[in-house]
Amino acid sequence: ILNYDIMARFRRRTCIILLLFILFICSIMMALKTLRPDRAGFGDPFGLGLLPELQQRTVLLDSKQNSLNRAQGDIVTRVSNLHSITVNTMKTSMSPVKKLEEELSSPNYNFHIFYYTWYGNPQFDGKYIHWNHPLLPHWDPKIANNYPKGRHNPPEDIGANFYPELGSYSSKDPTVIEAHMKQMRSASTGVIVLSWYPPGMADENGEPTDDLVPVVLDYAHKYNLKVTFHIEPYKDRDDRSMYHNVKYIIDKYGSHPAFYRHKTSTGRLLPLFYVYDSYVTIPEIWANLLTVSGSQSIRNTPYDALFIALLVEERHKHDIHRSGFDGMYTYFATNGFSFGSSHHNWASLKAFCDSNNLMFIPSVGPGYIDTSIRPWNNHNTRNRVNGKYYETAFSAALLVRPEIISITSFNEWHEGTQIEKAVPKRSGQVVYLDYKPHKPNVYLELTQKWSEKYRKEQEQWLM
Repeated sequence: ILNYDIMARFRRRTCIILLLFILFICSIMMALKTLRPDRAGFGDPFGLGLLPELQQRTVLLDSKQNSLNRAQGDIVTRVSNLHSITVNTMKTSMSPVKKLEEELSSPNYNFHIFYYTWYGNPQFDGKYIHWNHPLLPHWDPKIANNYPKGRHNPPEDIGANFYPELGSYSSKDPTVIEAHMKQMRSASTGVIVLSWYPPGMADENGEPTDDLVPVVLDYAHKYNLKVTFHIEPYKDRDDRSMYHNVKYIIDKYGSHPAFYRHKTSTGRLLPLFYVYDSYVTIPEIWANLLTVSGSQSIRNTPYDALFIALLVEERHKHDIHRSGFDGMYTYFATNGFSFGSSHHNWASLKAFCDSNNLMFIPSVGPGYIDTSIRPWNNHNTRNRVNGKYYETAFSAALLVRPEIISITSFNEWHEGTQIEKAVPKRSGQVVYLDYKPHKPNVYLELTQKWSEKYRKEQEQWLM
């Protein structure tokens, strides 16, 4: 009986202790429940707004809770406002380049791409500029009479054989400039070669564009790109005017972080200028500017730079050397059109440059067609062959192991050398060419592919 009594008391005590323990646990859970906001489910949205990619999800969750409880909605609104302030602050303080580094291919500063800002439309410029390009007559009147005259009528009819994805855009449109920078960066190019005329000057179909340079520099910097200048021919261009051009560019834009400087073999960092149609000016005039003993010498001054001349004919290589230029480029995207643009001549030109301490910069392009503005020039058309022409040009360029490769072009639509995104379009009787069967960005992707190939091969050259 005594043992039974003891066992009964032990069981009661055990049950009481167990019951008290259960009550203790339940009270703790209830206390935690009261501390946790009712609106919070699994994955409370508070804090998600700090991540921009989750901001939209946060807003949707907050909206659902507002419909459940109006009073709590006021609290949610205040929290959302706080999130917005935080996100905006982060966007402001975070370097835009840092964000883009994760999304886009790294820039290749040995890939230079020619870029034009001469396009205009009524929204930004009050009228169409360049898209309404005139049909240029042949120099032989007998031939000219066999072809149409007049000018194009945008936006459906533009002076190009392809049609831009962005439409007949204005080069002043900030959204267009940014889209261009993103495309060039996605292609893994690194240096924008900006078509440039002195202030107040322009090509015969355009208007002055020097005031756009600061905007281009700013957007280029955002995408970690650099900008150099393609000095175009203008009336009475000579050694004196060129000295003033270079001084103006360096004084006005040289301190910008996107301004391109090339590191030479001696370790100097110098601006680099491409000089279009340099052969029009005689070597003696150029020598005044570009040789140490020249009367207008820019050498060993704060405005010293690398000057790259255009080579068209074979004889130009000797003129370029005599003139005091630092190198040569070939520009044209038409294999066989000129001595310089013919791929099979690049090896001999590179050898000449190497033996005379000059840079050789071959220019590659995706194709060529300018019959929208020169209807008589069909014989110079170079079919893109679905990207094969472009890849053949890159292959030829890599064979000569150049320090820099230039690309003709990002957006010279008149001559059909653009790698900018183009789309299929039909308007009345006009049917534009396109990049099918590929996507609009195919030439950007091909450029990126060859940029990476160049990087890998260059590592082998340097070993």
